[in-house]
Amino acid sequence: MKLQTAIRSTVAIVVLLFGLLVAGGSPATAAPSGPSQVAAASYADCPSGNVCFYTGNGGTGSMCRWSDADPDWSAGSVRCSWAQTQPARSVYNHGQSTAYTAVAFYIGRNYTSYNGCMGRGWMGDIGPVFLLSHRWYNGAC
Repeated sequence: MKLQTAIRSTVAIVVLLFGLLVAGGSPATAAPSGPSQVAAASYADCPSGNVCFYTGNGGTGSMCRWSDADPDWSAGSVRCSWAQTQPARSVYNHGQSTAYTAVAFYIGRNYTSYNGCMGRGWMGDIGPVFLLSHRWYNGAC
């Protein structure tokens, strides 16, 4: 009797795991909520041509990235799931366009309440600060 119960439990677990894998999930990890977000990131994960913001110091923690300006991180075409609940602590301007020399970041939506900027190719700690928008520009920081 105990053997039958153990076999049924094992079969149920195998069926559940198989269903998760077929559906594209994983029993050990959750997928990020969008292509712009990476969990447990580093500066090396920031693609060329993007600006990347991180929840941890030194380019660690969760990352959100953009290749264009975004006036509203919480409702724009690229959404950063943690922007309203966790502060940004570091940034990497991995931009490549010679049309822009820096990226400016803002506490408010629609580029309000300027907080700081990071020159092209620069990375570093910035916070903790809650940010909701950023834009590329040509000028000095």
